[in-house]
Amino acid sequence: MAFRRRAKSHPLFSQEFLIHNHADIGFCLVLSVLIALMFEVTAKTAFLFILPQYNVSVPTADGELVQYHYGLTDLVTILFYIFIAIILHAVVQEYALDKINRRLHLSKVKHSKFNESGQLVAFHLTSVIWCLYVVVTEGYISNPRSLWENYPHVYLPFQVKFFYLCQLAYWLHALPELYFQKVRKEEIPRQLRCIALYLVHIAGAYLLNLTRLGLILLLLQYLAEFFFHMARLVYFTDENNEKLFNVWAVVFVVTRLFTLTLYILVIGFGLPRVENQALDPERGNFFSFLFNNILFRMSVLLLVCLFQASVMWRFIHFQLRRWREYWNEQSSRKRAAAAAGTKQQAKPLKRDSGYHENGVVKAENGTSPRTKKLKSP
Repeated sequence: MAFRRRAKSHPLFSQEFLIHNHADIGFCLVLSVLIALMFEVTAKTAFLFILPQYNVSVPTADGELVQYHYGLTDLVTILFYIFIAIILHAVVQEYALDKINRRLHLSKVKHSKFNESGQLVAFHLTSVIWCLYVVVTEGYISNPRSLWENYPHVYLPFQVKFFYLCQLAYWLHALPELYFQKVRKEEIPRQLRCIALYLVHIAGAYLLNLTRLGLILLLLQYLAEFFFHMARLVYFTDENNEKLFNVWAVVFVVTRLFTLTLYILVIGFGLPRVENQALDPERGNFFSFLFNNILFRMSVLLLVCLFQASVMWRFIHFQLRRWREYWNEQSSRKRAAAAAGTKQQAKPLKRDSGYHENGVVKAENGTSPRTKKLKSP
């Protein structure tokens, strides 16, 4: 991390210098914003980077409640937390994953996959705990009707908006990390596809005012992904241990079923019953008006079902390939064991210096052993 000694120095502002010092550069930028908070002239600008913007006071029965909505200034806050994510990425890499890699002595391919899964395990575990805390404290689990009641959910609590900003910052930081981590060209399309899917779904839930539904879906998705990458880490340390893959398979199927059920419940049955269905862009119910259109609603559900079906198809294909490789390996082991047993049975049984043939002891070269002469007394 910052201010550590390096065995080799690189030319200033060169490509290798940027790759090896990107976390330190990000640390300096973050530190500059924090120092700006100390001065009255720059404090107002610094707060734009650190705190969520667009706060409004919403009157409630107990008084006023400060809530937030989204806007273009959110991009400034997301940029700041992109640098935070880059720093945390480097901390996990250097102080955890690199030390484990030195002990395991993995190949280059496994080394890259181990680093990827290690980073995602730390991120998914943190996100699951954080997301679970948010949905419990906001009452989205205890009251499922709150997922569509009073839609559109234009105003967000602080922790909901901050969670979404951090999620967008993390997946945006993953784009430059492909360059900083020198990811192989064969892996880049797969990782880009994964990053794009997360960004589209998270940004879509944030901009379409479906943040409550998005929180539950992210919780389910991150839970399944945590078990998958944890199983990969265990597999890299011990290739004979694949028990966690079975746990992941069960969790994955359950989360897909819950995900599809929630989509149908909220979009298919919940949103059409929203009371305020008239088009009024000033109140932010443009998307409520869209979801009241049965054609738009069915199109969204069809896209969701097709996407979930493609995910399940890839999962089934993966499991079938895994089982096929397992049974091929088991059958090859049985054939090798049977061949070894047959070879061992075919070996002649040696006794003394030769072997028996038709009741006569023969030497190893096929000749009869000489009879030992007795000394005369």
